[in-house]
Amino acid sequence: MTRYAVQLDPGNPDFLRDPYPVLAALRENGPVLWHEPMGTWLATTHDSVGQVLRNRSFGRWWTDWEPAAQMEPFNALHRNQMMESEPPVHTRLRRLVAGAFGRGHVDRMRPRIEHLAREMVDRLDDRFDVLGDYAEPMPVYVIADLLGVPREDHERLRAWSQAIVHMYEPNVDPRTSAVAVEASTAFTAYVADVVADRRSHPGDDLISDLLAERDGGAQLSDDELIASVVLLLNAGHEASVNVFGNGFHALLEHPDQLARVTSGEVPVEVAVEELIRFDAPLQLFERTATTDVEVSGQVVAAGQKIACLMGSANRDAAVFADADRFDVGRDPNPHVGFGMGLHFCLGAPLARLELQISLTTLLDRFPRLRLAGEAPRRPTWVLRGFERIDTEVAS
Repeated sequence: MTRYAVQLDPGNPDFLRDPYPVLAALRENGPVLWHEPMGTWLATTHDSVGQVLRNRSFGRWWTDWEPAAQMEPFNALHRNQMMESEPPVHTRLRRLVAGAFGRGHVDRMRPRIEHLAREMVDRLDDRFDVLGDYAEPMPVYVIADLLGVPREDHERLRAWSQAIVHMYEPNVDPRTSAVAVEASTAFTAYVADVVADRRSHPGDDLISDLLAERDGGAQLSDDELIASVVLLLNAGHEASVNVFGNGFHALLEHPDQLARVTSGEVPVEVAVEELIRFDAPLQLFERTATTDVEVSGQVVAAGQKIACLMGSANRDAAVFADADRFDVGRDPNPHVGFGMGLHFCLGAPLARLELQISLTTLLDRFPRLRLAGEAPRRPTWVLRGFERIDTEVAS
């Protein structure tokens, strides 16, 4: 196995604060490297990540957490959703969910998101936490509207989502597991009640359409429907919050780039792609080889795992000129923020729409916004984000 001098320690505070120097050193050592502490290969470059994500010889299958009986509420949500499955199960689940999405829901959400963004901005003062007061509740409201659940439940939905996704980090402790099980239990019961209501009283919402969607006569089972709804809420919330937070923080740290957006020099549609690329909210996505597979000259043996380092791929100088530079006008911008291949993010059109509207609305109202102190990072790497981002209007 390929050995290398640079070590990746996902718990190191300096690494959590800024992982990109270490990721750059990994790329210098090679496109595919073995990481002994994690027991996995690392795909470090844009090309090697793309090879893995597009190669059907790599798969993703759910393995129940142990003890299985204790972890069943958490396991069930993942066992029955498309992110943790491969064809033919993945094909059926994705087709059914995509069919429901394809009924015009994203287009219908535009005026709702625009109205919601204006409402939320109207409540902001000249000094506020752009995460807690704007970016965190926004995607939960949007997904709640899409699914047809009450906005006032957003705090519970957000808390459940955050408890579940903490399980995706390395070295999970027993307390984190216990909280995730509690959240999974409550989340499942909540969605089950909503599904039961929609069966009796269908509406113009995604859950109603998921209940009606058929693929060759087959529908989602109740367990699959609940797991799909939870996945949409988790992915729609966590990714959107961290994309906006990481990207907006980068904007405020680069006033020259912020000015290019507020002046209209760079279209917001172009700028948001750089917000996604520059400081990736999802840093790692893992796959398993189903047979011996060669990636960038390195054989990954059947049964071995390979971790795609998404943040590293997005800083690869072989693809992005001056890759460590934040450039809102970067175009083209072939980042891997939404993945590639079979598991490309189904919600990418909605995520882009939400980002464009929320960014435009905030900057239209506060074109002279600036950081009001240092923004603390969350103590996580796989899902990278900030705890809070305090801002103020420049005088």
